[in-house]
Parts: sequence; C-alpha cells; structure tokens
Amino acid sequence: MAKDVLCEVDSCRYWAQENKCNATSIYIVSHSSKPVNESAETDCKTFEVK
Repeated sequence: MAKDVLCEVDSCRYWAQENKCNATSIYIVSHSSKPVNESAETDCKTFEVK
C-alpha cells in the first residue's frame, strides 16, 4: 500500500498541508466497463467538499 497519498484538490475535506490526503481509505472508479488506459478515465469517489 502507498505510504503517502498526494492530492492537490484543496477544496476536499481530506486535503492536508503539503498536498497530503488524510482519508483513511481511497475509492477510485472508472468511467466505463472497458479497461482504463488514462487517469482522465477515472474519478476519486473519496472526494468530499470542505
């Protein structure tokens, strides 16, 4: 598992200084049922607005 999760979305309630994510878990989904080839084809469902 990743030691540090970085995030630049400072409007998220889990964002912390130095672009760290302080969520206890991360949930990411794809936009389609096809294999994902680019990050633009995914979304972080962990995001919650501050």
